[in-house]
Amino acid sequence: MHQFRDHTTLQPFPSVKLQALLDDLERKRPKGRAIAAFDADGTLWNDDMGEGFFDYIIRHRLVPLPDNPWGHYHHLKDTVSHTVAYLWLAQILKGVPIAQVRAWADLAVSSRPPAIFEETWKILGKLAELKVEIYIVTASITWAVEPAARRLGLREDQVIGIETEVTGGVVTDKAKGVITYREGKSEALLARTGGVKPYFCAGNTEGDKWLLESATDLHLVLSSAPEKTENFPTEKKMLD
Repeated sequence: MHQFRDHTTLQPFPSVKLQALLDDLERKRPKGRAIAAFDADGTLWNDDMGEGFFDYIIRHRLVPLPDNPWGHYHHLKDTVSHTVAYLWLAQILKGVPIAQVRAWADLAVSSRPPAIFEETWKILGKLAELKVEIYIVTASITWAVEPAARRLGLREDQVIGIETEVTGGVVTDKAKGVITYREGKSEALLARTGGVKPYFCAGNTEGDKWLLESATDLHLVLSSAPEKTENFPTEKKMLD
């Protein structure tokens, strides 16, 4: 297993260790079809695209919301479940044309571009060179992550995230497919690949554990959350 970054200094890992990973990606690439998968937030970039989109929706008053939107969201996470809270971020878009949702997401990302990790570019470049299929598997809603994925040169169909059904071009509040959190991440990825396991996976928090365990050869754990932030404890447990 490879590890990048350090909680105390937040400095990139030594280039020699990055090179070791790049060498392993080539050495262990399976013959024929090869698949790699990444968590999004905290793995490819140091931003939460789903919550960033939620913040954009709140600030611009784009859809009806409770009086205290952030309070409601955190209440769902703390007292119901993370999966219910993450799904709710898609359900609030009920009744909005999907084209409009994607336009809003583009504007949200343009107004606050993701801080993409330097290592990300080199790893993705190596995978592209090796003709590896790349997927982002995220607990954020798919539509919020798609514009950030495009900044990495990836397509919309390479993003696997939380969605609700779209009927007649309009978003509904009915959950679509597997909720891509914890076990759901590996389930959704394998459903997309027809059961073909990835040979490399990367993530940063405990929720990515199942995704990384689905990889046949290489696992990358990143950590960048400062102490006293929400993700610090879960990133530390993931590294442990």
